[in-house]
Amino acid sequence: MSGSLFVRLMSASVAVANHAGKIIREIMKGGNLGIVEKGINDLQTEADRSAQRCIVNSLLKQFPKVTIIGEETLEKIENEEENLVNLHDCETISANCPEALASIKEEDVVIWVDPLDGTAEYTQGLLDHVTVLIGLSVNGKAVGGVIHQPYYNYQNEKDYTKLGRTMWGIVGVGTHGIDHKKPPESKRIITTTRSHSNPVINSTIAAMKPDEVLKVGGAGHKVLLLIEGKAHAYVFPSKGCKKWDTCAPEALLHAFGGKLTDIYGEAIKYHATVEHLNARGVLATYLESVHDWYTENIPIEAKAALP
Repeated sequence: MSGSLFVRLMSASVAVANHAGKIIREIMKGGNLGIVEKGINDLQTEADRSAQRCIVNSLLKQFPKVTIIGEETLEKIENEEENLVNLHDCETISANCPEALASIKEEDVVIWVDPLDGTAEYTQGLLDHVTVLIGLSVNGKAVGGVIHQPYYNYQNEKDYTKLGRTMWGIVGVGTHGIDHKKPPESKRIITTTRSHSNPVINSTIAAMKPDEVLKVGGAGHKVLLLIEGKAHAYVFPSKGCKKWDTCAPEALLHAFGGKLTDIYGEAIKYHATVEHLNARGVLATYLESVHDWYTENIPIEAKAALP
């Protein structure tokens, strides 16, 4: 790989996301998901574990001084070298490094990894909801993101080896691998959680007076709906999301021209020492210019529940 450290990190993240997608598909194909319940509505599978080991170990071998924070807490195993991706010769993405990131060091970078976003949907066969998320942050800001959909087009593509797509975005540079579309102007479409609903979420959605509500799994999947013009906003006034759920999607959305914050409209921080929980929920819009309307229309009761 050639180019600046940041572009090399993004290139490596694309390569390991692609390989993690292959791992996820192979484990599903093998039929033994190895499901573990971490908590209520919180599952972990062998695909989560193997994909995270692949991503984290591969990146650390090439970039040993970056900080990587992954969703899964994993015990060390004998075959840690298994599924490592050789990043010395991986393809370099075609992107210019933003001037503000040109002189960063490995120690400046925090990488947030969700190896399989939408685990519940993965186990239920809702495979289009599943994503691999790798987000790069510098100085607490999400600046680069990779989203891989292992099962993209799975309902139409019969050739197993041709499944999946990978998208990436760099704030100030743009996005790659996804077609941007504007959502319908004649109606308001909101996407929100499929499996973690509660009265506060329901009343908040109702306050937005949506014409349609898309209840789907995975933060990555929801943000892709915004970028592809299938929804206007992603509204989640709850504590369910973590930093590894939002870092990569936020970077991709901001690179496209959208905006992702907490429900107060304040930036989410991604420093290495920050609390992993997004304690004030998530609010994302397909365009930055419409974001204020949604923050202003979040009910007082919802904000009071997430002070």
